[in-house]
Amino acid sequence: MAAAPVVRLPVFGLVRLLGLAASAAILVWAVHFRGGMALSSEKDKLLIFNVHPVLMLIGFVVLNSEAILAYKTVSGTKKLKKLVHLSLQFIAMILSIVGLWAVWKFHNEKAIDHLYTLHSWLGLSCIILFSIQWAAGFWTFWYPGGSRSGRASLLPWHVFFGVFLYVLAIATSVSGLLEKSIFMQSAKMIGRFSMEAMLMNLLGVLVILAAISPGAGKIDTYRGSSE
Repeated sequence: MAAAPVVRLPVFGLVRLLGLAASAAILVWAVHFRGGMALSSEKDKLLIFNVHPVLMLIGFVVLNSEAILAYKTVSGTKKLKKLVHLSLQFIAMILSIVGLWAVWKFHNEKAIDHLYTLHSWLGLSCIILFSIQWAAGFWTFWYPGGSRSGRASLLPWHVFFGVFLYVLAIATSVSGLLEKSIFMQSAKMIGRFSMEAMLMNLLGVLVILAAISPGAGKIDTYRGSSE
């Protein structure tokens, strides 16, 4: 009896497409619906806030996903793949720090308390742990570099925490979208079934799909990276 044909789906292309769609959606929300973004604003402080979700989603979800998949999608030597991985995650980390600074500044200028929601706890934890993870990876796998046995010992933990932090970033992003949507609806800024509310719901779906579409392949992308 003939075996069933193997259907190979363009998984990595799908991941990138979902990432681009999520990036486009958050930019449309910030620019078209919320009036744009600014690092400083005297009239509309919400423009400062808008920087936060844009940079966090593009950094922690889109760029971080690309960094994780770099060992599969980038052609060339392992050293080049490792450099791309480190560089993308470094950019993601910088964007997240600027995003954190923006929302912190917004809270200060609007006299809003800090760190009183689950989203804020998850977000701060994600940034701190992500920074530690990147620094440990840079020190061990790039420069000055650990011993072969040390790299081999750390690799499983590096992989585990990398995937864990990616999932944490997804949870943080979705909880942030939900929180913002509820705040805006409660303040009568948007209607429950308005185009903006539907866009925010769609954005949450895109973020989740971008996370689950590669499946277990995210873990496999790290294999052999300790050399």
